[in-house]
Amino acid sequence: MPLDARSPSAFLPTACPHDCPSTCALEVEKLDAHTIGRVRGAEANSYTLGVVCAKVARYKERVHHPGRLTVPLQRVGEKGAGMAAFRPISWDAALDIVAERFQRIAAAHGSEAVWPYYYAGTMGLVQRDGLNRLRHEMRYSREHFTICNMLADAGWRAGHGAKWGADTREMAESDLIVMWGGNPVHTQVNVMTHVARARKSRGAKLFVVDVYKTATCEQADDYLLVRPGTDAALACAMMHVMFREGLADRDYLARYGKDWQDFERHLGTRTPEWAAAITGVPAARIVEFARLYGKARAAFLRLGYGFTRSRNGAASMHAVSALAVVGGKWQAKGGGALYSQSGGYGLDTTLIDGLDVLDKSTRLLDQSRIGPVLTGDKRDLGEGPPVMGIFIQNTNPMSVAPELLKVREGFRRKDLFVCVHEQFLTETAEMADIVLPATTFLEHADIYVSGGHTHLFVTRPVIAPYAEARENHWVVCQLAKRLGCKHPGFAMDAWGLIDATVKASGLPGADAVAEGRWKDYVRPFEQQHFLGGFGHGDGKFHFKPDWSRVGRDHARLPAFPDYCDVIDRAAQERPFRLVTAPARNYLNSSFTETPTSRAKEGRPTILIHPEDCKALGIADGDRVRIGNERASLVIHAKPFAGLQRGVAVVESIWPNRAFEEGIGINALVSADPGLPNGGAAFHDTAIWIVPAEPPPAAAKRESVLQA
Repeated sequence: MPLDARSPSAFLPTACPHDCPSTCALEVEKLDAHTIGRVRGAEANSYTLGVVCAKVARYKERVHHPGRLTVPLQRVGEKGAGMAAFRPISWDAALDIVAERFQRIAAAHGSEAVWPYYYAGTMGLVQRDGLNRLRHEMRYSREHFTICNMLADAGWRAGHGAKWGADTREMAESDLIVMWGGNPVHTQVNVMTHVARARKSRGAKLFVVDVYKTATCEQADDYLLVRPGTDAALACAMMHVMFREGLADRDYLARYGKDWQDFERHLGTRTPEWAAAITGVPAARIVEFARLYGKARAAFLRLGYGFTRSRNGAASMHAVSALAVVGGKWQAKGGGALYSQSGGYGLDTTLIDGLDVLDKSTRLLDQSRIGPVLTGDKRDLGEGPPVMGIFIQNTNPMSVAPELLKVREGFRRKDLFVCVHEQFLTETAEMADIVLPATTFLEHADIYVSGGHTHLFVTRPVIAPYAEARENHWVVCQLAKRLGCKHPGFAMDAWGLIDATVKASGLPGADAVAEGRWKDYVRPFEQQHFLGGFGHGDGKFHFKPDWSRVGRDHARLPAFPDYCDVIDRAAQERPFRLVTAPARNYLNSSFTETPTSRAKEGRPTILIHPEDCKALGIADGDRVRIGNERASLVIHAKPFAGLQRGVAVVESIWPNRAFEEGIGINALVSADPGLPNGGAAFHDTAIWIVPAEPPPAAAKRESVLQA
């Protein structure tokens, strides 16, 4: 069908806003001013290639869901009591209340007692990051964005000095593709399209490294399963073999590596046998993988986020990313490594973020530690005031944040004023005093960049806003007006802000970029592959980085790429290591409300090795209690041979209410910051597992009624 907005039924261009590296180029069928039909990937986009994940393909379930919020709401009942606890009010009344409460809080406690809090519910720059403009002008508490990629960023930048890498489209010329710590079949389906092309055109092999047998492992030629948090040991042993057997490119290292000879000596004791004891991978398999990788001319190393979500995640990323340097893989098209391309756009976001009014003396609060922050932990608050007001967009911390019991305790405070701007009455919105209805990406304009590819998108609305839903930018500007803000970004509509931003970044303007559908920021091969030098001032990859420049908590990090033993290790009282991996049909807490996604996922389940099940006396479908010093919860067990003994996996972030006792999996996850600059350790949790006691009769009756 034509891309023609005048047609009664047209496919219109846009881009996916969700927190996935693919940022797919989309075409959405517009049936009328308020209704969409089909959603498909744009075939003309050389990365998306017409492919889109199943959950976004059925987006009409989400945008037209009967549970979407329609009007602003004010609390009149108890927190957490659902829609019955709210009454409708007007937009003006709601915004007046929020502004007045924030003014009162700032007057009584200081401006830092207000904390604007957001993350990646949309990845659009205007609708996501505009809250910073309000934060900076009002001198509210700043936010340390640690919940997703802080650890991965630190590890990649420590070695490379810049955040970009090999172009995924080069996979068509790869001999070997290594997917390390990611499951693109679930989380980044476009990667598998490019893998399929490489297999068809060159007979390329796909090798996966992960902690359990994922859907991507099932499609791979081979895979290795490691213990959680031990990836650096595997990488170091591989590099030991590569140096020992002449598979390291010493000429390349002499040109592009700093301290590489000292690193080679350091690896002398990092043998496959040493790594086998740490990772659980047999030494012979490590040698086999090292030879496969070392001998491949064009070896493409695609690095996911999963293996970095550990206290040692930055050190793990640094070590694994060093493989491409030791092997000289950057020299070949189809070789090298990619973690993220998002550092390659060079956009000037001063107007969006309000960088010209940023005061770095205002305190910085860690978003992953929202539980400790809201419960008054002095390690976070210091000598500053407690957080008395919080304004939330684009995130659902009552489901997704670590230490959920503390998060719940914090939100239940009677003296905490909460405003949530959301599409649905999420578990966080249920704790709010004021709830504001939000648009979806199809109902507002925005700018999108990507981690998985090099395209930039400027998008227009496809349909009109649902009911009284309003875009993030409009809400922030309306609050700014009431609070007396003067920044010029507040006087612009979203399209004007987009236009000014892209022009300040050297582009011709919003209309021109939108008309072209996307702008490709790919660099020439030599630059994309760092053949003109890496991002550090000396142009070298740093095998011995200055971790003190990355973060203050650096003393426990190894000088060279190495296994960093700071993880929550299994012990007699907590013998299992838990990983909370993404599910195919959910994306963090998004899509948990859509009926097809819920039906396909079924119920929360913990995967446990069959031998561990036997030792515990657990059969398929049995209820088990899992826990640690932070919390415990009941979940159904499934014997699963695709992981090592002592490892357990729960896929997805289920809503708390999906669990028997009303508390979700992140209650078990620590809010301890990863080294050296923070970062959530979602895959770094030691737990115990025991058979659960039978549920009380009342709970059985309620379960039957719910079914």
